[in-house]
Amino acid sequence: MVKLNSRNPLNKFYSWLPISLLIISVLNEFDFNYLQLDYFSFNFPFILVFFFTLKDFKYFDYFVVFLSGLINDTVVGLPLGISSLSYMLICIATSYFRNITIRPNQIKDWFYFLFIISLINSINYTILILFFSYTLILMDYLVNTFFTFLFYIIFVSIFKIYLKGVND
Repeated sequence: MVKLNSRNPLNKFYSWLPISLLIISVLNEFDFNYLQLDYFSFNFPFILVFFFTLKDFKYFDYFVVFLSGLINDTVVGLPLGISSLSYMLICIATSYFRNITIRPNQIKDWFYFLFIISLINSINYTILILFFSYTLILMDYLVNTFFTFLFYIIFVSIFKIYLKGVND
C-alpha cells in the first residue's frame, strides 16, 4: 500500500474521503428499483456515521454529519430534521459505546450497530407515523435494517484498509 505523508497534496483529499462519501451518499439517494429487486435497500450513511464515529476519526465532523442529514431530508422528501436527528443519535450512541468499551471487538460492534439502527429506525417510523401521518410499510424498514446490518461487516473491512492508509 502506498504510504501517504502529510506533505502530499493527495493526502488532504484522502483524509476527507469519508465526509465526501457521506455527502455523495445523501445526495445520491439510490435504490435498486431498476434491477427489479423489490426488497433490497440499505442505509450507507448509517454505516459511515457509525464506523467513523466509533473509530473517532479526526476528520469526521459532527456538524457536517448534521448538515448531511438536512441534505438527505431535502433529497428524500422527509420532514426537515428527521435524518439529522438519526445521524446525531448514532453519533451520541457510538461515542458512548466507544468510551465504555475496554477491548474493541468487531462482533460486539456489529451487534451494537444492529441495536442502534433498529432503535433509530423505530424512532423514525414512530415519528413519521404519529406526528406527520406518513403511510409507511414496516417491512421496508425491516428489510433496510437487515441489509444495513449485513453490509456493515463488508464496509468495515474496506474502511479499516482506508484507516491504515491514512494513519501510516
